[in-house]
Amino acid sequence: MHLRHLQVADFRSWEHADLELAPGAAVLVGANGQGKTNLVEAIGYVATLGSHRVAADAPLVRHGQDRAIVRCAVVNEGRELTVELEITPGKANRARINRGPVPRPRDVLGILRTVLFAPEDLALVRGDPGERRRFLDDLLVLRAPRYAGVRSDYEKVLRQRNALLKSAATNRRARRADPDALATLDVWDGHLATQGALLLAARLDLVAALAPHVAAAYAGVAPESQPAQAVYRAKIADSLPAGYGVPGGESADIEVVADALLAEMVTRREAELDRGVSLVGPHRDELELILGEVPAKGYASHGESWSVALALRLGSYELLRAEGSEPVLVLDDVFAELDRRRRQRLAEVALGAEQVLVTAAVEEDVPSELAGTRYLVADGEVRRV
Repeated sequence: MHLRHLQVADFRSWEHADLELAPGAAVLVGANGQGKTNLVEAIGYVATLGSHRVAADAPLVRHGQDRAIVRCAVVNEGRELTVELEITPGKANRARINRGPVPRPRDVLGILRTVLFAPEDLALVRGDPGERRRFLDDLLVLRAPRYAGVRSDYEKVLRQRNALLKSAATNRRARRADPDALATLDVWDGHLATQGALLLAARLDLVAALAPHVAAAYAGVAPESQPAQAVYRAKIADSLPAGYGVPGGESADIEVVADALLAEMVTRREAELDRGVSLVGPHRDELELILGEVPAKGYASHGESWSVALALRLGSYELLRAEGSEPVLVLDDVFAELDRRRRQRLAEVALGAEQVLVTAAVEEDVPSELAGTRYLVADGEVRRV
């Protein structure tokens, strides 16, 4: 898979940019603030319908404009597809494939797959559990786009159930009886268990497949360090068979997971009513990153943290590649953050990619092995040099 063409209009700082690309390495060089990262952010948006830098769409639209456009041509196994996304904050975004409109933007997912490593990835190790859950869910959608719908449905059910719990908690504190709310809560318990089981079972299977790749990638970039592990910690783990989420273990059974979620909701019902929030479900789980016998968060050095973050991305890349869907590898201004050995290891992986896109403020930061096509990004223009 490779990106042949990228065009943006009113995206971030770009009034307009047009970039022809080819398989192999492409390096975008320019001073900080010239818009290099904005271009790879646009590419990532096509792949995931989200940004690796912000949670909302509004910052993606150039100041003073109503909408942004991202178009790209993707070649996969000799077949080319054109994707266009129209980003309009406050309204429904629109998407086209080969100039024909599609019902939902998420219908474009899977056409372009990317694995992006960026300075923000340090938050995967040092940030809160939500960062790691988002990493898993983004990778889950890259691996199987249908999970975008599962993820969206779960979030909708969770919002509805939380709203009901908040109302019930308010009534309880005011000593107002509300039997209808409790009856309705039973219905939402079922919905949350159904959608939550789909998401949780998929995460368990994903981590079981991903963990060996992460461990191998970490050993490659930090051979002197303690071994790294990625372990999924489900809040309902005690109610699940021991082999779920373990490399080589059995695949998670959705019905078993749903039953475990329902049983835990019954156990936590009083606590949920007191606090007015859902305490059960995959939104409470954690992807634990372990070095030796201790959590990476809080114990890993700065260099080790970078290595773990890099291992997560390289592991993701190798997993997708092993499953027959080689993604575009995007390295956003990361070589300046890595020491010589880590640069070398990353360059070795990048050389094996069908296409790798690199951004750098200083050309000398990019290993000589990645001596592909060079582009200069400056003064609102991007041009091949």
